[in-house]
Amino acid sequence: MDLFNTLTISADGMKAQGTRLRTIAENLANADSTALEPGGEPYQRKVVNFQNVLNREIGAETVEVGKVTLDQSEFGQRFDPGHPAANEDGYVLLPNVNSLIELTDMREAQRSYEANLRVQQSSRRMLEQTINLLR
Repeated sequence: MDLFNTLTISADGMKAQGTRLRTIAENLANADSTALEPGGEPYQRKVVNFQNVLNREIGAETVEVGKVTLDQSEFGQRFDPGHPAANEDGYVLLPNVNSLIELTDMREAQRSYEANLRVQQSSRRMLEQTINLLR
């Protein structure tokens, strides 16, 4: 595998992790977003799914975002009869976003992004050194 293929593979990894980071940021931003109408559903956590894709141009599998799905775990509830989104029993549904899990996922995505960035930087340095040797 040559260095140009390495650049392509790591760029695809960075793109996928960037999408994951944006989705996590959206989840964290909406961690307290309740419904606007009584009995309505609050914000539902999103999850990024990756898939391997054969890149025929370079002859290797790369990663890309398959789809962004909604987390099907149950919503939390809080008793707050004065809230505008409270149901007839006085409970408000809360988003199924756990900030601790989101922060852990964010750190993992950040490290994966940084690892791909280091591959890009190393490949670029090797290409520059090769060009300097050929001069």
